Amino acid sequence: MPLTGDQALIQIVDAAMADAVRRSGAWLACRPGCFECCIGPFPITGADALRLREGLADLAASDPGRAARVRRRARQSVERICREFPEDPLAAVLTVDEAAEDEPCPALDPATGTCDLYAARPVTCRTFGPAVSCGGEALAVCELCYRGASDEEIAASCVDLDFGDLEEGEAETIVAFALVERPEPAPGIIGS
Repeated sequence: MPLTGDQALIQIVDAAMADAVRRSGAWLACRPGCFECCIGPFPITGADALRLREGLADLAASDPGRAARVRRRARQSVERICREFPEDPLAAVLTVDEAAEDEPCPALDPATGTCDLYAARPVTCRTFGPAVSCGGEALAVCELCYRGASDEEIAASCVDLDFGDLEEGEAETIVAFALVERPEPAPGIIGS
């Protein structure tokens, strides 16, 4: 069966990231329980949102209790963001620096510090941490990684992520809003 565009994109990203992890070795601080990058909302694409919803459906089939906790955290996150930004919460979070910066990702299990939707995580999550560039432009590197590394050592660890003909897509939402089945904070704001 041929891969869909999103599956092909994820395959490209995951292969590049495996190479980045191999090249970076001990410089990477990313481990289960390290979740500094999981605090504060960030934009995701429609493909990311769909993948997350499918991942949540798969989780509901295999572990309904864990899926219910993810859904509850997502609803609570949306409610907090809507209270903080009642006019247009999604636009505020997508455009205002430091908006809801202390809001944990609803996929983050606070007890374990791991992602409950790891296999379905957005491209941003997949590419954060190691030294990565896309089309020659460096992507953000986790500030916990490469401590004490020289610029040359970081450059030697860097991989260039080439999406080829696959488009990653435009930012459309955030994780919490993608996971809430029917948000109801205010009419006309989201999902109405």
